[in-house]
Amino acid sequence: MARTDSNRPGIVIVGAGPAGIAAAVRASACGKKVTLVDDNPSEGGQIWRGGPSKPASPQASKWFNKLEVSGAKFLSGCRIVDADAKARTLLAELPGTAVKIEYTDLILATGARELFLPFPGWTLPNVMGAGGLQGLVKAGLPVKEKRIVVAGSGPLLLAVASQLRKYGATVPIIVEQADWANLAGFLSKLALHPGKLLQAFLLRASLGAATYHHGAWVKSAEGDGKLSRIQIQSGSRTFSVDCDYLAIAYGFVPNTELAQLLGCGMKNGLAAVDEYQRSTISGVLCAGELTGLGGVDRSLVEGEIAGCAAAGRDDLALKCFPMRERAHRFADGLNQAFALRKQLQLLPEERTIVCRCEDVPHGKLNGAESWRSAKLHFRCGMGPCQGRICGPAVEFLYGWNRQSVRPPIFPVRVTSLISESKYIIEEGINK
Repeated sequence: MARTDSNRPGIVIVGAGPAGIAAAVRASACGKKVTLVDDNPSEGGQIWRGGPSKPASPQASKWFNKLEVSGAKFLSGCRIVDADAKARTLLAELPGTAVKIEYTDLILATGARELFLPFPGWTLPNVMGAGGLQGLVKAGLPVKEKRIVVAGSGPLLLAVASQLRKYGATVPIIVEQADWANLAGFLSKLALHPGKLLQAFLLRASLGAATYHHGAWVKSAEGDGKLSRIQIQSGSRTFSVDCDYLAIAYGFVPNTELAQLLGCGMKNGLAAVDEYQRSTISGVLCAGELTGLGGVDRSLVEGEIAGCAAAGRDDLALKCFPMRERAHRFADGLNQAFALRKQLQLLPEERTIVCRCEDVPHGKLNGAESWRSAKLHFRCGMGPCQGRICGPAVEFLYGWNRQSVRPPIFPVRVTSLISESKYIIEEGINK
């Protein structure tokens, strides 16, 4: 049977990445009781995956230390599957049990996931998201002397390629879809951020003889049973590169499902917030990628503002506004420079799978009228991932708008749903 935490935890923060950590540190410093929850085993989210034991950078180490002394409680392995904004409760799954978590104020820092765009051969084994491959390598996947092509768009390509080389992989080429004009404009703006400019220079220098090919993209992946080569399109020219792995990253998709379930207003696919990171729902604040993609610095400062505001210290939040404005300007330049080109919409062929869970090809979806039609007729988006992979892809390919989110937002044990029903009946809540 689901149980209720007897002590109302006060401020609950969902997501223990940079935004969530910064929010927890700030809210705790204001004297509030804070519970930070995440479905991962340790703090750090996807960007600081190593956690406190293996900090990804001096910046990560600093924030982990702040969190350790803050007094905030961290609940690991905790996945939120349902929520009730009116009752201010969350239904979560922990190993072996389901639990209701009450809150006075809720900060959503749910981060983002990788964006996958279909192209012929993208479902072959060893074609992976750049972040996914990076995580596997950190967890022990051997890549020494393996040829890995890193492709897609954005500064993450350099960071992933550099790290793969540190693990002994050979990175022959980095394929960036943005053209030189956009890249040059972005580099000129980096002069206003000398720290980031130096970081970019050091990353590029660490790649040795690897070729950085801009204005190009992966046209197809080929292989007998697993990846062996890729075809790269560069203008009117196509050339092939032999490789063992393809790490591909076309950006990120904000995890908005929990915010939508709570009824938070959305704007351009992001959670709509005011200047204090408050959403349109009373008691719910949002920070980080949920409100816009833009890197660690943006996530941190938005987390700080949300933490102060949730603690009732708008005066302290106000002091962070100039830093957030700088972070937003940088993020705007970043997103403009690496905007995805329309040619990527033309890559799928008739038999190219778009919905991997239900094996739905582009040829079928290309004749559908809407996301709803695709679900009804072809089961697109109705598999285990519930449209998290194919949903953003069909938005990009066909311009469809995905519709309402329904609970549970993640696959859930039947026993959790049964115990939830018992809890509702016995406690007399929302009968």
